[in-house]
Amino acid sequence: MQSIRKIRNVAMMLLALSAPLFARAQDPQQAATNAPAETFTLPKSVPDPLEPFNRTMWGFNKAFMTGLVRPTSRVYRFVVVKPVRTSIGNFGKNLTYPGRLINNLLQGKWAGAGAESRRFFCNTTFGVAGFFDIASKRGIPKSEADFGQTFGQWGWDPKCYLMLPFLGPSNERDTLGFAADTAANPLVYVSPYNFDINNPLTYMGVYSYFTYAVMYNDLSDSVGEFVRFSRAEMDPYSEIQYAWTFARKNRVADFQVKGKQDEASLETLESVFFTYKDPNFPHIGKTRSVTIPTTGRKLKYTYWLQPKPAPVVYLVPGIGSHRMAQTSLALAELVHSNGFSVVCVSSAFNSEFMEHASTAALPGYLPVDGHDLHVALTVIDEKLRKQYPNRLGDKALMGYSMGALHSLFVAATEQTNTLMHFDRYVAINTPVRMLQGIGKLDEFYRAPLRWPAVERTDNIENTFLKVAALSKSTLTPQITLPFSEIESKFLIGLTFRLILRDVIYSSQRRNNQHILHEPLRNFRRDPAYQEILQYSYKDYFEKFASPYYQSRGVGSADALEKAGNLRTYERELAANPNVRIIVNHNDFLLTEKDLDWFHATFAPEQLTIFTEGGHLGNLFNPIVQKTIMEALGGLKESPSQPDRPVALQ
Repeated sequence: MQSIRKIRNVAMMLLALSAPLFARAQDPQQAATNAPAETFTLPKSVPDPLEPFNRTMWGFNKAFMTGLVRPTSRVYRFVVVKPVRTSIGNFGKNLTYPGRLINNLLQGKWAGAGAESRRFFCNTTFGVAGFFDIASKRGIPKSEADFGQTFGQWGWDPKCYLMLPFLGPSNERDTLGFAADTAANPLVYVSPYNFDINNPLTYMGVYSYFTYAVMYNDLSDSVGEFVRFSRAEMDPYSEIQYAWTFARKNRVADFQVKGKQDEASLETLESVFFTYKDPNFPHIGKTRSVTIPTTGRKLKYTYWLQPKPAPVVYLVPGIGSHRMAQTSLALAELVHSNGFSVVCVSSAFNSEFMEHASTAALPGYLPVDGHDLHVALTVIDEKLRKQYPNRLGDKALMGYSMGALHSLFVAATEQTNTLMHFDRYVAINTPVRMLQGIGKLDEFYRAPLRWPAVERTDNIENTFLKVAALSKSTLTPQITLPFSEIESKFLIGLTFRLILRDVIYSSQRRNNQHILHEPLRNFRRDPAYQEILQYSYKDYFEKFASPYYQSRGVGSADALEKAGNLRTYERELAANPNVRIIVNHNDFLLTEKDLDWFHATFAPEQLTIFTEGGHLGNLFNPIVQKTIMEALGGLKESPSQPDRPVALQ
């Protein structure tokens, strides 16, 4: 399971900077049929012919981590304090020095072998047998090397992805490499007690006992993040499967930036810097479910209440995001640390909301998505106020990106429905026109077409290798990310394209329109995924959403476009004094006309426009965070007006 932990770090970086990055090479015949204008070949992942078995094993590992490691680790962390846990991890790492030495030598990394030897001598002598990492404090570099890497350097290209029980992601090459690493561990041959020199199983028993003890010790500090990751992503298996490919690549990333850089898209990628500060914050929230009357299904939500009466902020994330996604949690922590109670739900474009709270099978028609969200929040609010009488004060609805668009729809329609009213609406980086914004995402995804065809696949692979390498380093806002304009735009476009992939897969499982040729199978998704990735956002609205809503009497594609344009609700929004808008001038989802519309529609005290930040890229900035909190100013600990009865429609 340590390998799951390591690759999870890479996958999280891939997600933060780009996306799940698990697209496969496209089938040429399929590409020619569906989307020839934007077809290019993405780097291949390790083949996954055993996908049903691997997904089953992933489910087992997830259950093991969630059901056993996570609850017991809470007790373990309480009894064994952090410095002691760190020392145990250092000791276990120090003992595996022979394997790293051998593999550095086998790979011809003489400097790495020397560095590892210096580290072992320093930590063993001055670090009390390796319990203290003195070598790092003295600046002696680490040089990771294992037999899987060695086999790769010798030319072994893995052909079969494997998800191993307890150990996590691997392939046939690294599985054999793990066995060789085990043989190189001195604990296999030296046991301090009760061993029979003629019985190798005795050695392995002692080795396994200590190895799993160290593994458990290390996992105790990361299991919470693993569980959050596995729940927050719509298909974490695929993300890890593809991330593993680049984490284990022998090719070294070329960090030279070829071509000009684009400020807006680079700043957008800096959203990676906005994260929650307290590692325990995701786990102190309470997750509950409520029955949605319009669907009859239970929808989960997560909340953090103040110990005394306080205003409550309902938080709605961006397109496809889960309530436990990094940006959602970071905003929730920011608001909660400033004295507010917080409630998070998933995006209307996330499978959790789509399959439990949506009255339509396909998201994309704002009046339906916004109303379904409003219904869900109303039911959640009623339940919380009954459960915690006199604890919830004034109500605010805060959304970012697509969640901001949904929040503004609720603000525009509050006078025409009988659902709950909010005392404040805060829209962060909202688009103005949904279809214009997603058109920009399609354009970003096609950015690699500007590279020469003979270089395109290698350049994309190098971009992914950069992301994988960055996941192993410490990033700060002072670091300029090493991506050209094409690279940064492509990473953003791919992020949203893969969100669309999950939206289409989830919607077609619920209401198969028989547009896709590949069957939708839970344990063998790869063929369907490859086909779905051929569809752009424009394709989604023209070939999936528009026909679906026409069959429901909504009308043409023009009706969808008009409904997703905030200008349609201009009069209602302008008349609502409780709306607050926070956007960036260089947000690629906005045009100059959109910015002019903001100025013409909202009073100066309602609108804040920052010069820089791209899309969500400046949320880590203290000035932006201060502006967000000022937008919530004036809310009372007790409701400004008594709750009125609501009728759910």
